[in-house]
Amino acid sequence: MSEVKKRTTIGGQALIEGILMRGPGKTAIVVRKPDGEMEEKIEKVGTGSHSAFWKLPFFRGMAGLWDSMKYGISALEYSASFIEDDDDYEPSRFEKWLERKVGSKKLESIMMTFALALGIAMPIGLFILLPTVVAGFFTFAKSNILKNAFEGILRIIIFLGFVIITSMQKDVHRTYMYHGAEHKTIFCYEKGLPLTVENVRKQSRFHPRCGTSFLFVVIIISTLITSLFTWKNVLTRLVIRLLLVPVIVGVSYEINRFVGRHDNLLSKILTFPGLFLQRFTTVEPDDSMIEVAIRSIEAVIPETEGEDRW
Repeated sequence: MSEVKKRTTIGGQALIEGILMRGPGKTAIVVRKPDGEMEEKIEKVGTGSHSAFWKLPFFRGMAGLWDSMKYGISALEYSASFIEDDDDYEPSRFEKWLERKVGSKKLESIMMTFALALGIAMPIGLFILLPTVVAGFFTFAKSNILKNAFEGILRIIIFLGFVIITSMQKDVHRTYMYHGAEHKTIFCYEKGLPLTVENVRKQSRFHPRCGTSFLFVVIIISTLITSLFTWKNVLTRLVIRLLLVPVIVGVSYEINRFVGRHDNLLSKILTFPGLFLQRFTTVEPDDSMIEVAIRSIEAVIPETEGEDRW
C-alpha cells in the first residue's frame, strides 16, 4: 500500500445518509436520497474564509471549532430534509402558532441558532462542567492535586462512556459507516491515488486527524490546564472552567496540527487514543457510501496545487 504523499486540510463530517466535506475554498454536502440518487449542495465558503487574525496560531483553533459546529449542524439539517416524512404527522398547536407569528423562514433561522447554541453548550456542559459538579460532591480528596486528578478521571470516563454508548445505537450505525467512507476517501486522496471505489475501499478507516481525535485531545488538555488552578467551591471552579474553554480549544488545535504534520514516536503516542476511539465511531462502508464520499471530496479539491496542504 502506498504511503501518504501529502497531508490535506480537507476535512469532513458524516451526515444522515451523506457526507459534508470542507476544502480551502468550498464546502460540499452530498446526500444519498431514498430513491438512490445523490443530491449535491456546494457553497463557496471553505476553511480558508476567515480573516488573517483568525488564521493566527491559537486563534485559528477557536475559528475552526465554530465553523465545525456552524456548518456541521446546518449540514445535518439539510441531510435530514431528505428523510421521507411521516404522512400521519400533524404539527402541534404551538408549532402552528409559532410559524404564524414569526414566519417559516425566521422560524428556521431561530431553530438553527438554538441548535448551534445547544451544539456548543452540550459538549462543554457534558465533558467539562459536569465532571466539575460531580467532583464537588466528593470531599474525600483533601488536596487540590487529588481533586483535580479525580475530576480529570471523571471527565475521561464520561467522554469514553458517551462515545461507546452512542456507538452501540442502531440508528447511528449507518452514520458511522459514512464516517468510515469519509476517512478512507481522504486517505486515498492524500496518497495521490485515483479516487475510485476500488482504491478507496483498500484504505484504512482510522485517520489521525479525525475530529474524534481532536475531541480526545481537548479532554486531556482541559484536564492538564485546569489542574493548574486551585478551587474553593464548585461555582468558582465552574467559572474558571468556562473562562478557560477558548484557551483549551486553542492549545488543543495547535497540538493536533503539530501531530498531524509529523510521523514520529511522539505523534504516534498522541494519536493513539483518538485512533482507538475510532474503532467505535467508524465502520467499514459499502460501495454506495464510498461513492458519496468520492463525489463530496472531488467537489472541494482546490484547483491550485498545494492550497490545501496541512
